[in-house]
Order: sequence, then structure tokens, then C-alpha cells
Amino acid sequence: MNILVTNDDGIQSAGIRTLIEIAKEFGNVTVLAPDSPQSAKSHSITVEIPISYKLIEKTDNYKEYSCSGTPVDCVKLAIHELVPQKPDLILSGINHGQNTSLSVIYSGTMAAVVEGTMNKIQSIGFSVNNVSPDIDFSQTKPFIREIIRKVIDNKLPAGVCLNVNFPDIEKFKIKGVKVCRAVNGVWKEKFVSANNKYKNAFWLTGEFENFEPHAKDTDEYAVQNGYASVVPVKFDFTDYSYIDNLKTQGFEK
Repeated sequence: MNILVTNDDGIQSAGIRTLIEIAKEFGNVTVLAPDSPQSAKSHSITVEIPISYKLIEKTDNYKEYSCSGTPVDCVKLAIHELVPQKPDLILSGINHGQNTSLSVIYSGTMAAVVEGTMNKIQSIGFSVNNVSPDIDFSQTKPFIREIIRKVIDNKLPAGVCLNVNFPDIEKFKIKGVKVCRAVNGVWKEKFVSANNKYKNAFWLTGEFENFEPHAKDTDEYAVQNGYASVVPVKFDFTDYSYIDNLKTQGFEK
């Protein structure tokens, strides 16, 4: 297989190093990841300036590049310029910090996965509920291998990617894997003054509010209870159930 690996934490993060190690077991690997952290970039792309890249390592079955752009830039550049054959599989992560619920909307990790899916490439994003740069990812490895094997063997439907989240592996021994839906919740933002360092400035902070804390079929419940969650994600924002309603309101002329 030809596998593309990327992330949003940057080329030197511990998470992507673990994912590269696993990806090499499945085929030829090309790595193209941001040269600096690009968290919460969502599906942003670089259009104002050129995107630069740097070859870091090259062997017969492995190429590693860093890129000045976003995670989505990395996928686009790899597909169109740096990978001679279209990848069979895109792996993104392992992200330092979870991407459950609507964090998928903000996540650069998952944006890379969605970009792969838009290009009809089987794509999986991996995250863990711990933001430390020094996480020991070793206990995630057998689960990642198994998920990759299942995707290779069974194939995902067109337009569908997987969002995989692990619990805080510094606290939990992973109990297993749960196939889930994304929980209904929202990020409650809070702005903290940064005027001690910057003039007229704020830091964006916040916390996640779970609207379904007792629902046991959600990604957030699984991760908070020691399980890895697997959510199939489809980025068609159309509300099909409301189309006819709009027509009856006279929107259509």
C-alpha cells in the first residue's frame, strides 16, 4: 500500500512518530506534516503566499517532508505534487488532545482526513485525550494496527472517514473499542486578558459542555470511561429533512 501520514501538531510530535512507525508495517510511507504546530486550523488552506516544503529523509520505501502550510495544505501538496501515486490510505495524528463531538469542526487533524475522503482516499484520524508533548503512546499501538487492518480489509463507504479517540492513556489502561456517535455538546468559550504581555489582546480558552452526560452510546462517554471511540464521519452539511419545508415556505421560485 501507499500510505500518507500527516498531523496538525507538527513533524516532530511524539504522536506522528508513533503513527509513522505503525504505518511502515502496512506499506510504502510518505510523511508530509506541518513544520510547526497547526492545531485548530480546521480546513484552512494557504493562498496568500507560496507553500514551501523540505525533504527530511528518503529511502526506498519511505519519504519524509515538512511543510510550511496547514494539515490540509499537506494533503493537497502530497497528492498533487510529491506522491507519484495517489495514496491508498491517509493516516492523521496521533493528535495530542481529543477530537470528540464538534471538535471535529475545529480540528486540523480531522480536516486532513476529510480532505483525503474528498479525494476518494480511505482516511482515518487518531487522537488521544491528553495534551502533554511527552505521552507514551505504546498502549495505543495494537488498537491502531487493528483499526487500520479492518479499514483495509473492509473499505469505508464513499464520503466516510473515521474519527478515532483514545482515553487519557496516562490515567487509563484502554479497555477496548466502542463504535459510537458524536455526543451533542458545545464549547463554552472564555476570553482571558493577555494585556500583561500584549496590548488590547485576549487568550481564547474554554471548556466543553456535554449536553448528554449520561448517554452511553457517544464518543465522549467512551473516552471518559477508558475506551477508544470510533465514529464514522460524513461531511455533507445538507439538512435533507428540511428541503421540502423550505420549498413550502416559498423559497423556491
